[in-house]
Amino acid sequence: MTDLLKIADPKWDEACRRSIVLRPLAERSYCPRHQAHEAAATLGLSVRQVYRLIRQLREAQGELTALLSQGSDGGRGKKRLAASRENLLHQLIDELFVTRQKISAADLVREVRNQSLKAALKPPSDSTIRRRLKTLSLIEHRRRGELHPETRPIYGVTPLADGPFDWLQIDHTPVDLIIVDPIDRSPIGRPWITVAVDVFSRCIAGFHLSLEAPSATSVGLCMASVVSDKVEWLHQRGVEADWPVVGKPRRVGVDNASEFHSAAFERGCAQHDIKIEWRPPGQPHFGGIIERLIGTLMKLVHTLPGTTFSNITERGKYDSDQMASLTLEELERWLTIAVTKYYHLRPHEGIDNETPLHRYTEGLKRLSADGKTIPMPRDPRGFLIDFLPVVYRKLQRDGITLDHITYYSNALRPWIQLRTQPNSLLIRRDPRDLSRIFVLDPESHVYLEVPYRMLSRPAITLWEHRLARKRLRDQRHAAINEESLFTAIDEMREIEHHAENLTRTARRNRTRRAVNVQPTLNSSMIEDKQEPSNTPFSLGGVRPFDDIESW
Repeated sequence: MTDLLKIADPKWDEACRRSIVLRPLAERSYCPRHQAHEAAATLGLSVRQVYRLIRQLREAQGELTALLSQGSDGGRGKKRLAASRENLLHQLIDELFVTRQKISAADLVREVRNQSLKAALKPPSDSTIRRRLKTLSLIEHRRRGELHPETRPIYGVTPLADGPFDWLQIDHTPVDLIIVDPIDRSPIGRPWITVAVDVFSRCIAGFHLSLEAPSATSVGLCMASVVSDKVEWLHQRGVEADWPVVGKPRRVGVDNASEFHSAAFERGCAQHDIKIEWRPPGQPHFGGIIERLIGTLMKLVHTLPGTTFSNITERGKYDSDQMASLTLEELERWLTIAVTKYYHLRPHEGIDNETPLHRYTEGLKRLSADGKTIPMPRDPRGFLIDFLPVVYRKLQRDGITLDHITYYSNALRPWIQLRTQPNSLLIRRDPRDLSRIFVLDPESHVYLEVPYRMLSRPAITLWEHRLARKRLRDQRHAAINEESLFTAIDEMREIEHHAENLTRTARRNRTRRAVNVQPTLNSSMIEDKQEPSNTPFSLGGVRPFDDIESW
């Protein structure tokens, strides 16, 4: 498995251009030779190369990395220039063109010519410079304050979805509800929800509930929920229902928040052939469906004890903290019941009074009649890893030390024994569980799961780790090391366990640990939760879900 963030921008952009031409051909059972010739002419490849790339793309189930060039970064319009000319061109593009000042290509051509002559170098041709500008990466386009040409959204009316998972919309919101600590039932604040809706059917494709503010990680966990089989999810939460909405979307619609512009999200989507459509400024209808869904979900939440309502005026004298009674886990279960047993089964005016689940199943039947299915990722575990945060660390004799914690596996031993150590290793980690990291093998390009060197250490979250470090700094601890770090964590947990009057922050941290420290990256991509309580839990006692907005 190739790590997406280590791929050079020119190679990545080349693979993106290839995908536009070759993915439609790979989706067919047979590629006629005349179409292969056309693709070869468009991409500057031989017909034999086109067929080889199509085969690789099919074998990789559409993953973009199958189209990466295996050779050098040279070729037409690329690094054919002498090193001195190449360096000058790269410098001027970086300093003059890839900026917010947005000088024109013509101005850049003139400046390159002038600076080349001053340096006694032969100027590159105009066509060479302009071809080079076409290879700018997504990041470089953003530095100019613009979208990449291949990812610019379509302006106008909200795009229609042709079938299930043709188009999802994703967004976050703080939940209009105060939740409580699972031990003493004291209020700990509002959680966040990241939710994805299938535009075609209006079915909820997945959601992620957390105490953490939106981030690239919460987006990735929501995406993992979308592609995960919901059977085990429902079983673990004690919900007997049908939730068949699962698969890999063709497009996702998102707003322009920073988490949707992260390199992990952008490259993860490109790797799995998911097109991103950012909401155009001043075009609120582009995100209207997900925003209305969130509004509908919050109306349902307003029936629960501890709701904050939508604003202070609506809340009035209602004491949300005093009335709060649901834990984060109970809220997650309640939302699951609301989605599967009510919302999906209610007529929806936005889809001609069909129920979302009926429209979804009918869409599946039409796909099947056309010989199509909703695609699934080849490796669900790898799918999530593609969206996790990245860090780099050097390999040491005792393993890998990351944030004062040492990780070791026998799989690292061959590298440790080498006289010449590999450069900094690329590492991904799940902030919900720091008991293991995922290290990219620089030779096989496969991720290795590497646990704590001291296996007896407890699993902790990144947020708990940060609090422990702050505690040690506040105590003016001479040196922070692994031993002092876990001692501090043990002390914090002991205080939390015995304290009669915990602070809200302490209760939130305890809830984070109870919910998040799990073996979350198993084969089914489902969090292992405790067995659901036998205490009756239903939708009884709340107002029926009668107000489904037309959207």
